[in-house]
Amino acid sequence: MTRALFDVHTHFLPPRMMRKVWAYFDEAGPLVGRPWPILYRGSDEERVETLREFGVQHFSALAYAHRPGMAADLNTWTMDFAERTPGCLPSATFFPEPGVPGYVEDVLARGARIFKVHLQVGGYDPREAALDPVWGRLAEARVPVVVHAGSGPVANGFTGPGPFGEVLRRHPGLVAIVAHMGAPEYDGFLELAEEHREVYLDTTMVFTDFFGSPAASLLPRIRKLGLAGRVLLGSDFPNIPYPYEHQLESLERLELGAEWLQAVYWDNAARLFGIEPAA
Repeated sequence: MTRALFDVHTHFLPPRMMRKVWAYFDEAGPLVGRPWPILYRGSDEERVETLREFGVQHFSALAYAHRPGMAADLNTWTMDFAERTPGCLPSATFFPEPGVPGYVEDVLARGARIFKVHLQVGGYDPREAALDPVWGRLAEARVPVVVHAGSGPVANGFTGPGPFGEVLRRHPGLVAIVAHMGAPEYDGFLELAEEHREVYLDTTMVFTDFFGSPAASLLPRIRKLGLAGRVLLGSDFPNIPYPYEHQLESLERLELGAEWLQAVYWDNAARLFGIEPAA
């Protein structure tokens, strides 16, 4: 593959935690209605090399805390990983808990360039008072946060565009990347992106044969947002049950145009993170 790719939604975790994640997906068939085999289970080094073979020049190491007391240690690991891994964005996470503004400030000082939070797994309200100074600080720093706020695969009380939409209204400068385009509430999250100029959508698993897709009637809006710089390539690598190339094929068969694909594959993320043009 000769094209350059910038994948904003990939996962690298401490080995013990990654094994637990894979074990969860091994047992996740009843949850999603079908088996979920993880295709890319090699070492960190092997998986980085696999991404490079696909043409991925820049990627993330997204971790997310799902209970108190996890985030600071995860941040140490993911930041260390980025330091030793060319092309990896220094990545971090946070959770609504005592001390969260302090460790977020610490990891920002260390150079974090992207955060990840998972409202669906964490089961918490993004409007919690403990998080208000964090959202404000990230908006001030203009550091993007990937937010899994959609209700897939299983809704809880704080998923959907409503709760996170309130956060955006409180912090209109917050740079947010909505994971999975907000599946399955595609229309609602498209509206948030259209209303808030700092909201982006990532393509993670969307349009693949395994995952749900937005209605065809939404494609013109998705094309417009992509050409405006607001749709980014994401994959969920390595936690995907199909070859990495299938994500790309699923986007190409939309026939939204070469300009749109170039924007999604590279230009939009490179502009957001201040990366030089692809070699």
